Amino acid sequence: MTTLEVLPETGSTNADLAARIAAGTLVAEGHWLIADRQTAGRGRQGRQWFDGAGNFMGSTVVERRAGDPPPGTLALVAGLAVLDTVSPLIPPPHRPELKWPNDVLIGGAKLSGILLEAAGNGVIVGIGVNLAAAPDLPDRATIALARFGPAPDRDVFAAALARQFDAEVERWRTFGLEPLIRRWQLAGHPPGTPLLVGEPGEEPLRGTFAGLAPDGALQLRLADGTTRAIHAGEVRLAD
Repeated sequence: MTTLEVLPETGSTNADLAARIAAGTLVAEGHWLIADRQTAGRGRQGRQWFDGAGNFMGSTVVERRAGDPPPGTLALVAGLAVLDTVSPLIPPPHRPELKWPNDVLIGGAKLSGILLEAAGNGVIVGIGVNLAAAPDLPDRATIALARFGPAPDRDVFAAALARQFDAEVERWRTFGLEPLIRRWQLAGHPPGTPLLVGEPGEEPLRGTFAGLAPDGALQLRLADGTTRAIHAGEVRLAD
């Protein structure tokens, strides 16, 4: 059952759910904690997540059950859920696409961010989507859905995303990774896309996108023709 709990302000919806779980509070699957304003939202590597009024900022929990695919592949699930929710809101010829594992891009600009964190016997999935405004970042282009018309109503968007995410999790549990990976590749950046892989401050590994491995890892084709499986790391589109 899907339920949406809205807070006027909080530090981080991910941190709030983690604290509830640590305290022994049952957080049921399908329950979303959504904030009008976050004062300490986080992305990868502890980066602060943009707190834009009118944007979507929320978190939910997926239980880890026997027989489930690897929990890390929920990143692919979340990316597809966001993409399928925003696609009807983006007029042609613009087309959203996925950057591994779960960023949604429009014309190479970042529309959303997703952060997975283990907590108890589950995985917290935090999602931020630029509905009304996008941050001005020094290292990457960003975009909001308001670029294409009136910003979507946050609560209407939240309900649509929750339904889509629930459906994606059910498919993930029922059918496994093969159809998930096939659908992700149809929505992702095309094979041959130049990529840089590496955390900030590191010398990046350069290559081109060669699809996803059966376990959901990014396959990066290097200049010498070999292919390397990338299971974690910062992935950027190369200039």
